[in-house]
Amino acid sequence: MDKSERVSATKPSSGDEFKDVIKGLIKLLMLVIFLGIIFIWILMPTLIYRTKWLPVMRTEFGTSTFLGATGLTFFMFMFPMVLMACLGCLYLHLKKPKITNHLTRGEVSGGGMFAAMKRPMLVKGPLGIVSATELIFLAMFVALLLWNFFIYLRNAFPMITPQIAAKRHQKMWQAMLEGMAIRIGLVGNVCLAFLFIPVVRGSSLLPVLGLTSESSIKYHIWLGHLLMPIFTVHGLCFIIYWASMHEISQMVTWSKTEMSNVAGELTLLSGLVMWATTYPSFRRKFFEIFFYTHYLYIVFMFFYVLHVGIAFCFIIFPGFYMFMVDRFLRFLQSRDNVRLSSARVLPSNTVELNFSKAKGLMYNPTSILFVNIPSISKLQWHPFTITSSSKLEAENLSIVIKSEGKWSTKLYQMLSSSDYTDRALSVSVEGPYGPSSTDFLRHDSLVMVSGGSGITPFISIIRDLIAMAQTKLCEIPKITLICAFKNASDISMLDLILPTSGLELSSDLNIQIEAFVTKDKEPRNEETQKIRTLSFKPSPSDQPISAILGPNSWLWLAAILSSSLIIFLIVVGVMTEYYIYPIDQNKNMYNAASRSLLCLLVLCVSIMMTSSAAVLLNKKKYNVESSKQVQNVDVPSPTSSPSSFADREIESTPQESLVQCTNLHYGERPDLKKYLLETKGSSVGVMVCGPKKMRQEVARICSSGLAENLHFESISFSW
Repeated sequence: MDKSERVSATKPSSGDEFKDVIKGLIKLLMLVIFLGIIFIWILMPTLIYRTKWLPVMRTEFGTSTFLGATGLTFFMFMFPMVLMACLGCLYLHLKKPKITNHLTRGEVSGGGMFAAMKRPMLVKGPLGIVSATELIFLAMFVALLLWNFFIYLRNAFPMITPQIAAKRHQKMWQAMLEGMAIRIGLVGNVCLAFLFIPVVRGSSLLPVLGLTSESSIKYHIWLGHLLMPIFTVHGLCFIIYWASMHEISQMVTWSKTEMSNVAGELTLLSGLVMWATTYPSFRRKFFEIFFYTHYLYIVFMFFYVLHVGIAFCFIIFPGFYMFMVDRFLRFLQSRDNVRLSSARVLPSNTVELNFSKAKGLMYNPTSILFVNIPSISKLQWHPFTITSSSKLEAENLSIVIKSEGKWSTKLYQMLSSSDYTDRALSVSVEGPYGPSSTDFLRHDSLVMVSGGSGITPFISIIRDLIAMAQTKLCEIPKITLICAFKNASDISMLDLILPTSGLELSSDLNIQIEAFVTKDKEPRNEETQKIRTLSFKPSPSDQPISAILGPNSWLWLAAILSSSLIIFLIVVGVMTEYYIYPIDQNKNMYNAASRSLLCLLVLCVSIMMTSSAAVLLNKKKYNVESSKQVQNVDVPSPTSSPSSFADREIESTPQESLVQCTNLHYGERPDLKKYLLETKGSSVGVMVCGPKKMRQEVARICSSGLAENLHFESISFSW
């Protein structure tokens, strides 16, 4: 297909143009809502809000017998964020990728100021690799925290007079300390309001911004490191205040109608335990402790609700509400065992697991899958990059696992043992999770730099580009893969670039692989380079991997978010009007903890009801396809084959063509600066996945200004 035919084939239809208009309007509406939420956060500590707006709104909602004062914070904070999430679902449904990518390079090209803002600004330091855009937003968020703190204090301190302090049997410094402690807690709530949003794996907000939960984990870490010092100072200030007032017994009081101090202390203690295990050195050495202690978030949020009350909770609840919906959907997906069809055991202490998947399941390169194998650990879930392409392999999904920890070592030993044949291996999964779209085609060239198992996300990218090259509907950038391995046996990982099923490499695909072995100076004996393939007998109960909410998952998610909230509103409203209001009369006479627990219970039940209904409806609809796929699977016998890259004389196609475009370098390290600066093209996409020092070196080269055509992207195993 020549260039003119390619352009005509990619010309958008009137329907696509209408969708683009709708998507633009949705993004504009989401932006307006977001700016409105930020405006409220900016206005909250001011006197205008607290003396003029808030009293009027409290009067309006306070007279209501349906929701009472709870309705104020619900409609100011909870409703706009959930509305924005639902709009995000609609946007992503309209943006849903098609099986064939009909993009040309000109349609997705970008540069100028936007490209410069995405370049690394900081390379080394506690924040890691940070772009100019991230740095600006971080500075704006810190400015919001400082604004809240100083405006709260500026408005509170003039109200504290010697006469008022004397009436409460306080000294001036004690009254000011109490006021400051309260305001510090209010500032911490700003961090808590955003804390859970980056860890919502199925989020509809992050993909709209071009982010994934994997790449956003660092924002969760930043927020956590801001939140815990603030809450710690908040708690310490109150302890000092109570001690100075000879009221240390306040630490063990549980007020029926006001804030519970005991609940606040339990919240802080659970948060401190989680925070202590998050530091990199501790997390690397004691990952399992870090993993299990993070379940204390349940204790943290439970006692936080009891500490501040349900009405105030709606200020910070939107992110946690979306997290709860996502967490329950993940729970439902993890109840099923998925069908593991085969595995390849590599000599590099690496295994490739091949799963059966539903034909309708589509995902983008660099997506991840969370895996649980009960025979190794019933509680541990580990994320792995998907190496297969949904465009290339309609019924297969693959992940690669390198033996680097206790869990992965046990798996490798299990599959590599000589007595392991075709015994069924029980596996549960969550996901896949990944970017809503990719922009690899906007570049003239792609340079992918990997270290060790960091090659796995690039395998998925290469397979996706192979699929695009076969359609001949888009121009494929030149691919350069620079991979560094420690040992010669690790070279066998290059065999995973192509799927086990046969295919023909398109002549449109221009790929060059530079593989470096840093430790060994020569190839190892061929006997050590055997790749063993294992096949597993299907179990009738095992299901192909599929989207938990089916092909229209974004619409179903919007339905769950909206319907569960509507059910919550109706039930809480009826409960308030006919049960709580007759006792309370909107005068805070009803037990605050009981009210919070009732509302929390109703919210959880509404989420479980709507999510379960959505999942069951989708299961019934797509169960027929799943059963047919399981019945049609043939189980080949286990085999062994030499690594193509260890034996350069191999006569195979298309593996032979891949071997021919690969250069092996033993006893060397790649000169990354040379490779990057010599890459031709007006736009060169540079992706790196590997050790921290490698990512920093590539980021430093891209941000040095030596070449304006380098566009950096780091892929790290943040989970």
